[in-house]
Amino acid sequence: MDLSSIAVTRLKGVGPKQAEKLKRLKIASLQDVLFHLPLRYQDRTRVIAIGNLATGLEALTSGVVVSCEQLYRGRRSLQCIIEDRDGSQLSLRFFHFNQKQQQMLRVGSRVRCFGEVRRGPRQLEMVHPEFQIIAANVDPSVALEGESSLTPIYPVTEGLHQLSMRKITEAALINLKSADVKELLPDSVNNGVSLKQALMTVHRPQADVDLDALLEGRHPAVQRLVLEELVAHRLSVQQIRNDIKKQTAAVIEPGVASGEATLCEQLLASLPFPLTGAQLRVIDDIKRDLALGNPMLRLVQGDVGSGKTLVAAAAAALAVDAGYQVAVMAPTEILAEQHLLSFSNWFEPLGIKIGWLKGKLGAKQKRDALESIALGQSRIAVGTHALFQQDVLFENLGLTIVDEQHRFGVHQRLSLREKGVEGGLVPHQLTMTATPIPRTLAMTAYADLDCSIIDELPPGRQAITTVAIPNTRRLEIIERVAAAIKEGRQVYWVCTLIEESETLQANAAEDTLVELTEHLPAARVSLVHGRMHASEKEQAMHLFKEHETDLLVATTVIEVGVDVPNASLIIIENAERMGLSQLHQLRGRVGRGSAQSSCVLLYETGLSQRARDRIGTLRETNDGFLIAEKDLELRGAGEVLGTRQTGSAQFKIADLMRDKKLLPQVKEISDEITLHYPQQILPLIGRWLGDESPEYGNV
Repeated sequence: MDLSSIAVTRLKGVGPKQAEKLKRLKIASLQDVLFHLPLRYQDRTRVIAIGNLATGLEALTSGVVVSCEQLYRGRRSLQCIIEDRDGSQLSLRFFHFNQKQQQMLRVGSRVRCFGEVRRGPRQLEMVHPEFQIIAANVDPSVALEGESSLTPIYPVTEGLHQLSMRKITEAALINLKSADVKELLPDSVNNGVSLKQALMTVHRPQADVDLDALLEGRHPAVQRLVLEELVAHRLSVQQIRNDIKKQTAAVIEPGVASGEATLCEQLLASLPFPLTGAQLRVIDDIKRDLALGNPMLRLVQGDVGSGKTLVAAAAAALAVDAGYQVAVMAPTEILAEQHLLSFSNWFEPLGIKIGWLKGKLGAKQKRDALESIALGQSRIAVGTHALFQQDVLFENLGLTIVDEQHRFGVHQRLSLREKGVEGGLVPHQLTMTATPIPRTLAMTAYADLDCSIIDELPPGRQAITTVAIPNTRRLEIIERVAAAIKEGRQVYWVCTLIEESETLQANAAEDTLVELTEHLPAARVSLVHGRMHASEKEQAMHLFKEHETDLLVATTVIEVGVDVPNASLIIIENAERMGLSQLHQLRGRVGRGSAQSSCVLLYETGLSQRARDRIGTLRETNDGFLIAEKDLELRGAGEVLGTRQTGSAQFKIADLMRDKKLLPQVKEISDEITLHYPQQILPLIGRWLGDESPEYGNV
């Protein structure tokens, strides 16, 4: 029985409406259900005494209700205090509740509850825990037993709850017991666990399983599935690369010496500074790629301030000089506008017209931009993802440049190829990122790309001094800002939120603007955040760049694409809430001139160990690659790559940092399958990537 051919609607309780919800999770068959793996587990196998609870722990505990009352502190809530026989207390807080629940939680009720433990105003608390009332004759702190197995938590979608997902999975597992799921890896791959055993264990881990090994991903069942998933991903990106490399691209070579300088030579000669050795080396890599006649697939990595944009401009000059158009795509309007400004300053004096295309253009502006690109008048088109929309036509697109490529994903970053030149040629592609990608990730997630690294900063750049200071010393920092402005320098003050939030104790940018304006009456203070109209953002950034404002209060929209050499101090609020790479990107907004620059990480007291590790790493090093490795270790591949938003390289069970020791074996198995078992490639990719697997020939 082939489980991949049995529709999920064959399962009891899965009708058309439920099937539609499952379809959003890319689940159509029984095999899809089995490979829809738990994200994590909740341990309800043991009851933990209230006195042994700790913040951040998801736990099952129990006690007797000693008080239950409605509170009205800005917002109505129900607060119940439960106590165990040792006198330890825990607060249960509910913001959404009804009269029946309040009646159930009356004083004297014996309660068992499960939830995440947080630090409350007076004692530890759980907010909206799951709870049940237990019989009065049972001592809840002694006699209760937990469940027989770990509780899996699955990725779900709107209208599909965990309980429903577990029932669907249970039904699929019953079918698996009487059938086999096809083994697609070579027979030589055998770690003592069959694919069937691995799936049964991961979906329903029994009470006698090694819990630590399972939760940490060391269990043989987990490793069996990890190995196959990594093989599937590697085969996928190899297929993409092989498919593209079979195609033909324009042969772009530097012009033959004829007494006149090439456009690239003119561009470099117009600069007021020389290129670094690293920049020249990467430009040589690009020249070799462009001259081969096969599509270039090159990723340029460079730390903040290393000069990637100039390398991209040199590549654009080579393509334009050969008679081709260039598309430059960035993920945000602010970054795209920065590229527009840079490319216009460099190329328009050389007689090259730059086009501009973004999502929110007036009808006439958009019509004129599309016409200019289609007729080939705009030799270089800069824009956001609007560039690969269907109505955008190029006369002869020869090169695409994609910035901050990890925000787009494999399929988005390749979609510009469909707008290639006539005659069956496809454009070359240069992608670049200021977020250094750890080698671990590059080997797997970017196996379709050749990599070049700009590992040298321009001369005169100063190392940025980084300090971490608690928010209790906020007034000292404001005084430091005042001193910097008095010296003629400019300052960024970065906030994580635009407005006040009940769930995050982070200071809002708008409140911070008011606060700083009051404390610094002589300073010219402005605000920029993501919800502002594009023209307002552009105006605020322009005023700051022209030094018509001294202090820019901003959200993380300034993470990339802002270049103000006179800015020498950046304050980052709630630094404990951000990832390392994001903090490093924000820090890179200063140190872009010759002045000594500083970054202040402002944090709330009571840091978690993980937050301490992040902040400590940032204080110790300015090396983006070391920071990227540490970020990968702390947060995992999905967040470092931005794939939770973009949908690329999202692993179901693999963790590249945890499982990196498997990568050499993954390469060997992938090569063996490609050479001896090519018929297994598509089933493997389909099993693990589903609709995200490449449609070869159309990617």
